[in-house]
Amino acid sequence: MPVNLPPLPELLPVAGIRCATVSAGVRKPGRRDLVLFELAAGATVAAMFTRNRFRAAPVQVAERHLAAAAPRYLLINTGNANAGTGAGGLTSALACCAAAAVIGGVDTEAVLPYSTGVIGEPLPAERIVAGLPAVFAALAEDGWKDAAHGIMTTDTAAKGASLRGDSWVLTGISKGAGMIRPDMATMLAFLATDAAIAQPVLDHLLREAVESSFNRITVDGDTSTNDAVTLVATGAAGGAPINDPDSAEAQAFGTALTALCIDLAHAIVRDGEGATRFVTVRIEGAKSSQEALAAAYAIAHSPLVKTALFAGDPNWGRLLAAIGRAGIDDLDVTGVSLFLDDVCIAVEGGVAPGYKEADGARVMARPEILIRADLGRGDVTETVWTTDLSYDYVKINAEYRS
Repeated sequence: MPVNLPPLPELLPVAGIRCATVSAGVRKPGRRDLVLFELAAGATVAAMFTRNRFRAAPVQVAERHLAAAAPRYLLINTGNANAGTGAGGLTSALACCAAAAVIGGVDTEAVLPYSTGVIGEPLPAERIVAGLPAVFAALAEDGWKDAAHGIMTTDTAAKGASLRGDSWVLTGISKGAGMIRPDMATMLAFLATDAAIAQPVLDHLLREAVESSFNRITVDGDTSTNDAVTLVATGAAGGAPINDPDSAEAQAFGTALTALCIDLAHAIVRDGEGATRFVTVRIEGAKSSQEALAAAYAIAHSPLVKTALFAGDPNWGRLLAAIGRAGIDDLDVTGVSLFLDDVCIAVEGGVAPGYKEADGARVMARPEILIRADLGRGDVTETVWTTDLSYDYVKINAEYRS
């Protein structure tokens, strides 16, 4: 079960965006697995894609198309990642884009493809193409809720959020529960606003938001072959264009965008495969962001730490060991302090005076836990969010293809 994951809120329509979701039978008959977004002419688009070198065919095609033309359609399928499929995968992705372009009356390059699901199996492009007339016919401004469900794979719940500014609306959806350690963005996320934002500014704001949100989460340390996040600004609200990234308008929108991305990122962690704990790892007193993140991820990725979290075991030695192997060569371990929420566990390289195991166990029994370490060597703080590692995680991934 997800860890304190709130129900899907109302997702506000975004003027200039229509979307639809149908079942194309990509992997399982009857499953909603084909999603289409239609973007108004003149919309600006920014996107970020996985840095995994084994990049899926749709990632490669989407990047090329984004550089070649103004996107008008985003075409997403679940059930098949179209990754590890060689030249045939590229051909299939392009065939789906071409078929959608014919129906939409646009150039093939105006369609960006996205896929998520099982890696290494040929994409059944013929099923997707056969489903296109139905998904085009179903396009509507209020299709966001169905789209949030349609992009799910091992997710147990749909993930989405909306914000309303003084003169704009911002809505986003995301999917992800396993193979989660973004290295650019997230598993799949689609965000749209009716504000008018110049493409360079949109790109800048997206990168800033991603760095503080999707690039700060991990469930299992695995960066997907298909990760992508896409942000669309339609300009349909009619306001003055935001052309300066340093303007008050850009800063206000960027703050809202980051907040919404953090909401979506937290939802992914809360729905992590088999998760029973939502864990915040905060490293303080670092010399640099790089070393703070190295220590944070050393804790967040440690199987020994994650299994202790699942057991509710305050095994603080595992936390110190993780920090010690984070690659901070000149770290003075006697300057490190370690906390579970408000409970001081370790100082000066050993157990804190007055620490009681019962106090640590009390914190570890909670569904939401803060692990805080002060390295005592600087003024930089970084935070990542992660989960425990449970029996169910192993079961879900052992049976994923069955």
